[in-house]
Amino acid sequence: MQQMFDTVLVANRGEIAVRVIRTLRALGVRSVAVYSDADADARHVREADTAVRIGPAPASESYLSVPALLEAARRTGAQAVHPGYGFLAENAAFARACAEAGLVFIGPSAEAIALMGDKIRAKDTVRAAGVPVVPGAADPEIAEAARELGAPVLLKPSAGGGGKGMRLVRDLTVLEEEIAAARREARASFGDDTLLVERWIDRPRHIEIQVLADSHGNVVHLGERECSLQRRHQKIIEEAPSVLLDEATRAAMGAAAVEAARSCGYVGAGTVEFIVPGGDPSQYYFMEMNTRLQVEHPVTELITGLDLVEWQLRVAAGEPLSFGQDDVRLDGWAVEARICAEDPSRGFLPSGGTVLALREPSGDGVRTDSGLLEGTEVSSLYDPMLSKVIVHAKDRPTALRKLRAALADLVTLGVPTNAGFLRRLLAHPDVVSGAMDTGLVERDAESLVPQGVPDEVYAAAAAVRRAELAPEPRGGWTDPFDVPSGWRLGGTPKPLALPLRVAGLEPVTVEAPGGARVTGTGVTVTVDGVTHAFHRAGAWLGRDGDSWHVMDHDPVAAALSGARHGGADTLAAPMPGTVTVVKVAVGDEVEAGQSLLVVEAMKMEHVISAPHAGTVTELDVTPGTTVAMDQVLAVVTPREEAPE
Repeated sequence: MQQMFDTVLVANRGEIAVRVIRTLRALGVRSVAVYSDADADARHVREADTAVRIGPAPASESYLSVPALLEAARRTGAQAVHPGYGFLAENAAFARACAEAGLVFIGPSAEAIALMGDKIRAKDTVRAAGVPVVPGAADPEIAEAARELGAPVLLKPSAGGGGKGMRLVRDLTVLEEEIAAARREARASFGDDTLLVERWIDRPRHIEIQVLADSHGNVVHLGERECSLQRRHQKIIEEAPSVLLDEATRAAMGAAAVEAARSCGYVGAGTVEFIVPGGDPSQYYFMEMNTRLQVEHPVTELITGLDLVEWQLRVAAGEPLSFGQDDVRLDGWAVEARICAEDPSRGFLPSGGTVLALREPSGDGVRTDSGLLEGTEVSSLYDPMLSKVIVHAKDRPTALRKLRAALADLVTLGVPTNAGFLRRLLAHPDVVSGAMDTGLVERDAESLVPQGVPDEVYAAAAAVRRAELAPEPRGGWTDPFDVPSGWRLGGTPKPLALPLRVAGLEPVTVEAPGGARVTGTGVTVTVDGVTHAFHRAGAWLGRDGDSWHVMDHDPVAAALSGARHGGADTLAAPMPGTVTVVKVAVGDEVEAGQSLLVVEAMKMEHVISAPHAGTVTELDVTPGTTVAMDQVLAVVTPREEAPE
């Protein structure tokens, strides 16, 4: 039996790198972090025992560079590589390259990764092992198969997971267009545009089983996780166990997951994902197997008492599992919320910026896995997930309340996140009752996003501005004209009115309230007899997981800018990102709704369309241009109306 490693290189970044480093430290194993130029001062770099620069900011030149990672392992004397999740975690070529370099890849074999990474072969393999699969077909017959299956159908990349490139098609008249878009996303995300099509099960549940296997033939499952709360096929809330399953169904699905793992000779921690009709959980179907640690692994850790990263290391070092299936016990309930850099008030577009103030929840039964520090620069280069807040309680109702409270305590000023949205989602009646399905969030998202900005937010921002305008105390007499109190010689004081604005909304003029208390980190105001407290950092205010960037408004500057760019004719970047496609040139005639550009950020494409028919009179970007939020991209001058 091989002994535990002395040094392990963590081939990842962000919260998962920090998470792996934590277990390495607990086991007395030296950790090696890798970083791109953009991450030179990142938290995972600070917390590792040593760190190695591996390249420029783009992932293709750093975190996805196999030669750079192998060289970093060689230079630091690492004996093993932990890939985390994302990047190269499910890349068979990387696992093979590690083995050829004499490194232990902490995960399954390259053969198992390749087999389960190919959804077509994976389904054939598990079907042969007696595991039920969803009806469907693979390239090159997907268009014909989709028409035979009938709408709705789901298009999926064969080579990847995580919801990337997935397209739900309810209208087969746009099937070819959806196939082309799915291929483009699959090629961009995984370098392979092979697709498969599956029958779509309306109002399904997404339930996955955690498996753990050693190199001695032992395979166990650690219960299920409910992952039905998703947006754009991305999980946002996960819990363990699931309210849907009874003991008999849990045992049957667990046994099926174990057989799926055995069918490919799996070794390590992995997840077998099932789609389950909400009305009949006994009719479950294999979707795919994730050959890595899952983002949501903490909920399983909290109800089983097992450290999955530790067992990944022990199994990779050749140790057998020290427990069997009958030894696995599920204790209580755990729920996790993924905190992402996105702005629900702007259609959940990716956000970015500098973390100006950070407070992460902790305490009894509360855990935060995070890659953040105050001062962290969140860019559009990498995945938008910033952290995860996880709670453990004796039962589900208590866990849900506990997580809502923890999200209310979370402060990440400077970068808009989905924390407030998730807190409201956890209070949704169908979530509370457990009557969830994978379409719930998409159906009800609009009702969970507040419309506009509360009055007390503007009042708090005005109080902060007035405090900032006040002169520094100099002792003795203060000239009343220097104090922004509204005082007038021989007249009734006039309240100080301040023009303010929030991006995407019309500016407002707000009277600064009296009696407000402003400190360096907070502000308290009373509006209509109700006192409200906010966290603050600069022009940012936060409360209960929500945040607002309330800026000063200069009417003159705004008018000049609007005149130059034609107001509604201007096409601006809805998010910080990179322009990947430019379909027009200056002088081109375009129709209303015509696709003009594509901006990509955090693995998401956003199409910029013409607001009306007209002529492209200004085009300020080319493919590859990095843009900031609200940066002008193009101007479309309206077509003159023809005379009657």
